[in-house]
Amino acid sequence: MSRRNRSTDLANPPRFTHIPKLGKICRLGLATRGNTDLDGKSVLEAVDRGVNYLNWCGYPDGMRDAIRNLGQRRQDIRIAVQLSARTAEKAMRELDGYLEDLKTDYLDVVTYYYVEDISEWQQIIGPGGAADAIERAQRDGMLRAIGLTSHQRDLAAQFGRSGQLDLLMVRYNAAHRGAERDIFPVATQFRLSTVVFTCLRWGALLNGTPGDPTGFTLPSAPAWYRFVLCNSSVNVALMAPNGPDELRDNLTLLDDWHGYDPQEYDALAAHGQRVRQHARSFP
Repeated sequence: MSRRNRSTDLANPPRFTHIPKLGKICRLGLATRGNTDLDGKSVLEAVDRGVNYLNWCGYPDGMRDAIRNLGQRRQDIRIAVQLSARTAEKAMRELDGYLEDLKTDYLDVVTYYYVEDISEWQQIIGPGGAADAIERAQRDGMLRAIGLTSHQRDLAAQFGRSGQLDLLMVRYNAAHRGAERDIFPVATQFRLSTVVFTCLRWGALLNGTPGDPTGFTLPSAPAWYRFVLCNSSVNVALMAPNGPDELRDNLTLLDDWHGYDPQEYDALAAHGQRVRQHARSFP
């Protein structure tokens, strides 16, 4: 990617962002997945450290337990979930299930989950589609913002132009930088927020490649989150640590918040390119 695609201030990226309908957000967010283990105490530790964007995977895990026990802090935390339903009836049932499971009166973000084909989007926004229920729930105060998750950048950008979304949730890391070209300019033009995931490229960025130069030291996980956060188009970068040790390692970013000088940034970008060349291929 060219230098013009970067944040204008690599050394001093903002720690907080303002997302319409959600307010002030720490740009380092926390997610759980079905294949990670993070207990409720660890999630609340992250909240205590200032993380206020929680992306719950829908499984009965530590994040669910932590959200149930937020108490008065609930008003300061933004909770995001993914919606698999494509029809209004199923969407309302799924949404009600999330509210019941999390013991909350409202959700902050609901994203249409993994919309990978235009036919899915047409079903969502068509008569009797999930959008009927989700947009009604937004008007009724059951949720604040509506998003969409997709690996298909061109389609996500197209859907983002519809005026029916508040944010896009896409893959972005040093090995997958297509969002800089395909997503971020559209998000800026249409005033959409962006939440990014897979910042470690499924852990591949933590490993060496046959093309690494002599003496190259592999950066740790926090370095790759820092790389993503250097891009000012990223509103929230989601970490998904497996266990409290990984979480605490990532949270060191909050103790020493800064970016990179151009040489450091370029070294990380170069390793990302090597990973892309040598690892399993993804668009």
